[in-house]
Amino acid sequence: MQKTVFLFLILFPFLLKAQNAEAIDQLMKPYTEGPGAALAIVKDGKVIFEKSYGLADMENKVPVIPASDFRLASVSKTFTAAAVLQLREQGKLALDMKLTDIWKDFPEYGITIRHLLHHTSGLQDYESFVSDTALVKQVKDKDVLEIMKKADMVYFPAGQQFRYSNTGYALLALIVEKFSGRSFAAYLAENIFQPLGMKGSVAYEKGVSEIKNRAYGYAQAADGSWFRKDQSAYSAVLGDGGIYSNITDMIQWDKSLYSGRILPLAVIEEGFTSGVTSSGKATDYGFGWRLKTGPAGEKVTYHPGSTSGFLNIFYRIPAEKLSLILLTNRSAGNPMPMTDLAEKILEACGCMK
Repeated sequence: MQKTVFLFLILFPFLLKAQNAEAIDQLMKPYTEGPGAALAIVKDGKVIFEKSYGLADMENKVPVIPASDFRLASVSKTFTAAAVLQLREQGKLALDMKLTDIWKDFPEYGITIRHLLHHTSGLQDYESFVSDTALVKQVKDKDVLEIMKKADMVYFPAGQQFRYSNTGYALLALIVEKFSGRSFAAYLAENIFQPLGMKGSVAYEKGVSEIKNRAYGYAQAADGSWFRKDQSAYSAVLGDGGIYSNITDMIQWDKSLYSGRILPLAVIEEGFTSGVTSSGKATDYGFGWRLKTGPAGEKVTYHPGSTSGFLNIFYRIPAEKLSLILLTNRSAGNPMPMTDLAEKILEACGCMK
């Protein structure tokens, strides 16, 4: 521990006190053995803490490094929403367009793009139509569309309630394709990842793209041992959770949310504004971002991500220009829920006003 802290102080001599680094390491101790984690804290555009823990590939004893690419799971939704908003800014689509305007054979539910972004569409969960068994065939975004075209009901009329929907974000990826004329993966690469220098980030398609420094996902057996559980029947759906990225790239994504480089700052702020139901109730979800009030009453924009073998969190306090990015390649053995862990780490950091 002392050597770790000494090295940290050499690299970051004036950014974080030794006792704060030790307190963060204590919270992250469960990740030092077995599947690991990559953690970064950014304050005023500067990285004040960055560290890797544990293994990215247990079978080959490959450690987690800053370039390790984790499956983001639902943190991917921040990129999907940004792509839709870019196309809106280009005049290629409108958020109040109905799905029947986009796909003539879609059921007449009155669902709009805005409903999809805010999780107020009422569409059924596509996962309930698919058995997650032997992975004979993984579902893709286009399959989600076909499932929804054949579904004969919705959970509630469009706009009436908030219900978190992976289905909606799979359809948003297809909307990006339809109005951009590019595949979803290519669109993200050309309009977000490459402009920001996010060289390790990709909407991963098996047999089409590659993950440069892949962190594999793991689950924990009853006896405490780890086994690789990196994929599910839903892992090939891109719009709701299929992006891989690393801590270095995600720092660039965070910085862009203050610079307006990818989207105008006013549009970014629009994405941080809660949707409302038809009765006027706030959903506490913007465009690809969950919203909450932090421990000190500050506005927090964040998104957790959970999928087979991965648990992540991207937690931001915009007013303080403070962000935490935590990527892990385990779906169990975590010290506490990810949002709670993020807040505990920031408290240990001593970097909040």
